Amino acid sequence: MNTIAADPRLLGRTVRRIVYDEQQIAARVRELGAEITAGYPDGQLLVLGLLKGSFIFLSDLVRQIRRPLQVDFLVASSYGEGTVSSGNVRLVYDPETTLEGKHILLVEDIVDTGRTLTRLMDLLKARNPRSLEICALLHKHVASELKYPTRFLGFDAPNEFLVGDGLDHAEDFRHIPYIASLQ
Repeated sequence: MNTIAADPRLLGRTVRRIVYDEQQIAARVRELGAEITAGYPDGQLLVLGLLKGSFIFLSDLVRQIRRPLQVDFLVASSYGEGTVSSGNVRLVYDPETTLEGKHILLVEDIVDTGRTLTRLMDLLKARNPRSLEICALLHKHVASELKYPTRFLGFDAPNEFLVGDGLDHAEDFRHIPYIASLQ
């Protein structure tokens, strides 16, 4: 635990524990890449990252998918400065890519309440994609408001506030290369 507290990227904060280390994350992302490659044998695949949290996971993931694909992004906000979702989902940036007729894989860092994902899936479904699926690095399994299944999942996550590998607290800690539970 002392090594974690001494990590200068933590801004003097301590973490309760490292939930997933760099090696565990890298191995699972390789496996997910293989699963996604097998899951989309044909057609146009658009990997749509939900920013900001998914950007590290998405960049690692697309390099493990062994088939042609395109990448675009969505920006939605529901947390602000807190550690609990505010309940208000705002779409800040809409993808510029045409979605109709494509396989859309929406990539999320963590499935928490499901509110943001449900709203985005409804929006994307209305644009007539060939298929629409969710890929998440983490899933807390507390998503009472999620109407859609997560087809590709990295890890089951504890119901704790997690940071690292793209997950933040008030915009800090995204660059930590492991996933940790904050004190």
